[in-house]
Amino acid sequence: MLPDDFSPEVYLELHADVRAAGMDPTQHYLKFGKSEGRPYKHGAVATRDKSLLHPKLEGHYQYDGLASKHNHDFMIDPSYVAAYQRGIEATGCDYKWYWRVHIGLWAARSAAKHEGDFVECGVNYGFLSSAIMKDLDWDTTGRQFYLLDTFTGLDERYLSENEKNGGVIERNQSEIESGFYTTNLDSVKKNFSEWRNVRIVPGSIPDTLEHIDATRIAFLHIDLNCTIPEVAAIDYLWDRLVSGAFVLLDDYAYFGYQPQKEGMDAWAKKMNLSIASLPTGQGLLIKP
Repeated sequence: MLPDDFSPEVYLELHADVRAAGMDPTQHYLKFGKSEGRPYKHGAVATRDKSLLHPKLEGHYQYDGLASKHNHDFMIDPSYVAAYQRGIEATGCDYKWYWRVHIGLWAARSAAKHEGDFVECGVNYGFLSSAIMKDLDWDTTGRQFYLLDTFTGLDERYLSENEKNGGVIERNQSEIESGFYTTNLDSVKKNFSEWRNVRIVPGSIPDTLEHIDATRIAFLHIDLNCTIPEVAAIDYLWDRLVSGAFVLLDDYAYFGYQPQKEGMDAWAKKMNLSIASLPTGQGLLIKP
């Protein structure tokens, strides 16, 4: 309810930000000012300024299948911005994967506190791995980053029947034709030439897993968009993951990738493990 003695002119006089924004003073008071404890008449004192409890970055987050009104100030953190921009440079496109990349950077930073190399199964252009290497100042870490991908799209030999029947073959061909999946290995190599201790391994997983000669792994990112290779990768590398290692599954909970979740859940159950399902569409596992 609007107070009987409410004056729009006085409200604008007291709150220059509302005037500058060109907002209707009555509507602003009813929608925001009242709950924020803003005074609406001379001599009144605001008992509370609830804006002090609000995030620095205003507005709702609505990208990549995730909508949230919660704090996403990470998007204006300078180190995050620099890392995310490096990801864009790798792909030439902003996919608006802001929160997904935030989780990836957090996992990589946390993994970097442990001894071990990094592995990414499913690289494509290298958005996340480029962002991570920028963020960690990779050449100072002394670690190896193994980057495995066909660099030609999905290998249809390793699609499950559910994936084939669900149209993954057609989706794969569409992603290649649109350029979402890279087929230019030379451009990928050029992108990563900025850093030392990078090993790019082209070919299909599980065929290429033997080329990972790391004995200790602290970070594993799996983004293969099909079930059989993903389960094969984590199963093959699990014993080399150090205690506390981070495993990030890109499409574990993402809409339209149900077979991958079911495949990983079956593997986790066999190993007496539990995977955290994240609202970004990712899955997270920390090795005990």
